[in-house]
Amino acid sequence: MKNFNLKIGKTKMSIDIPASQLLHEIHGNDYPALSDLPKAIIEALENPIDSKPLRDIVTPGQKVMLVVSDITRVWLKPSQFLPTIVNCLNEYGIQDENICIMIALGSHRAHTPEEDLLVCGEEIVKRIKIYQHDSQNMDIHKYIGKSSRGTEVYISKKAFEVDHLILTGGIIYHLMAGFGGGRKSLMPGISHDKTIQGNHCLCLSPEVGQGTNPLCQSGKLAGNPMYEDMYEICDMVSPSFLVNFVYTAQGEFARVVAGHWHKAWLDGCQTVEQILGVNIEQKADLVIASAGGFPKDINLYQGCKTIDNATAACKDKGTIIFLLDCPDIYEPKVFTDWFRYDDLLEFENAVRANFSIPAFIAYKTKQTAVLYNCIVVTTIPENFAVFEKVGFKAVTSLDEAYELAKQSLPNNFSVTVMTNGANTLPIIKK
Repeated sequence: MKNFNLKIGKTKMSIDIPASQLLHEIHGNDYPALSDLPKAIIEALENPIDSKPLRDIVTPGQKVMLVVSDITRVWLKPSQFLPTIVNCLNEYGIQDENICIMIALGSHRAHTPEEDLLVCGEEIVKRIKIYQHDSQNMDIHKYIGKSSRGTEVYISKKAFEVDHLILTGGIIYHLMAGFGGGRKSLMPGISHDKTIQGNHCLCLSPEVGQGTNPLCQSGKLAGNPMYEDMYEICDMVSPSFLVNFVYTAQGEFARVVAGHWHKAWLDGCQTVEQILGVNIEQKADLVIASAGGFPKDINLYQGCKTIDNATAACKDKGTIIFLLDCPDIYEPKVFTDWFRYDDLLEFENAVRANFSIPAFIAYKTKQTAVLYNCIVVTTIPENFAVFEKVGFKAVTSLDEAYELAKQSLPNNFSVTVMTNGANTLPIIKK
C-alpha cells in the first residue's frame, strides 16, 4: 500500500492506495528554491529580459504604479517581494510618495484593510498608497480603442496618471488563458468589466451547442483567442516593466523574471512548464486531486482550477475525487447562482445571452460534472447542497469518497493522485 496525506482546507486527510494500482503521483517536478529572494530580485531588475535595467527606465521624481495581485492570489506572497522592489525604486530616485499600488482585482470585490495587510505586508501598507480597482465604475476608466476581435478596451485612468506602470505577479497555468501572470495584471486586473467580459467570452465555442472553446485551455498560447486578445489589449498600454515570479511545486520562490512585459513573461512560462507540467504515460480510471489546501480551496470558484487540471489525467467518463473544503462556498454568489440550470444546452445558451466570467466558469464546471463521475470531499456538510446542484456527489471523508468511487470502477482500476491539483498540469507524452 502507498499512503498519501492530502491537504484539504487547513487540515489533511489520509488514504492508502494499492501500489499495484497506482499509475501516477503528480506533485510537480523538482526545482531548487531561491536561497536569497531579495538578491534574486535585484539581479533581475539589473539584468532584465529584452529591456533596459529598471534604474535606466525610471527618472528621479517620476511617478510609478505597481500593479499587485489580489487576496485570491495571496499564495504568491507579494508581501515578501514588494519591499525589495520599492526599496530599489527608492535607490533609483523614486520616493515612497511617488509610488502607489493598484490591487488588480479584475471583477473581484475590493480588499478589506486586513486583506491589504495580508497581501502587501505591514511595511508596505504603512509606506505606500494603495488603491482598490473597481471594474464596475466606468467613470474611473479610460477608453483606448478596440482590439482586432472587437473588445472595447477600458483601462483604469490611474494607469495613465503615472509615468511608469510596473506589472508584478506570479506565473502559473491558467485554465483559459494558458498561463497566469504577465498581461493578466492589466487585463482583467485593472480593466473595466465590459472589457473583461468581452475578452473572456472568447472562451465559448464559436458554434452554439459546442460549449467551451477547446483553444482556450491550460498551457496553450498559440491560437488561443483569449490570450491573443489579452496580449493585444496590454500592448495598447505598453507597461514600462514587469516583475513576475515562478514557484516550485511546493510553493517556494523558484525564479524571478523581469524586463519587457511580454517577453520576460514568456521566458517565465517556460520555467512553469518545467516545474508544473507533468508528463504522464496514460490516463487513469480514478483521479484523486487535492487543490493543495487553503486558500486554493477557499471556495468552489477557486477550486475550479483543480477540477480542470484533474480532468487532464482522467479517462473519458472516469471518476474524479476532489478534496475541496470550500469554507466560503457561496463566494462569489454570482458564480454559485448559475447552478440553477440542470440542462447543459440551456445553461450554455443562458451564458451566451448574459456572459460573465463566473457564468462561464460555472458552465465549464457543470460540463465536467456531466462528462465525469465527480465526488467531492468537504468537512462542511452544509456545502453538500451546492455541490449536488453542480452535479457532484459530496461526502465528508476521503475514505468514504474512495468507497463510493469503487462502486462505479472496474476491477483493478488504475489510480492517479494529484497532491497540488490547483497548479500542476498533467500532460500526455506524445
